[in-house]
Amino acid sequence: MKGRPSSYSKRAAFVICSRLADGESLRSICTDTHLPSAHAVHRWLNDNEAFRQQYALAREAQADRLFEDILNISDDARNDWMERRGEEDAGWVVNGEHIQRSKLRVDARKWMAGKLRPKK
Repeated sequence: MKGRPSSYSKRAAFVICSRLADGESLRSICTDTHLPSAHAVHRWLNDNEAFRQQYALAREAQADRLFEDILNISDDARNDWMERRGEEDAGWVVNGEHIQRSKLRVDARKWMAGKLRPKK
């Protein structure tokens, strides 16, 4: 049985950083059996300056992606209203659950983007 790769690989580093930049978490990326574990990635960060720089740029791109997500979520009002069809309460009403979930999604992304790019 072949184990997960653990020694540094430029190809794996490229895949990891590309997926990070696209918004995936390191945890979810490292669940792929053809990629190293998160522990191995952290070891690469300690041992490899070029990878450390590549990873830092990917995290900056991830923060920019989160910022774009914040704008998209904030501007999307498709489900802010819902129609009720009852006899006594028919009409359009605010969908508070959707609005609160959107607020939570924005707040989580703001927090994460702030951690990834605190100076921006």
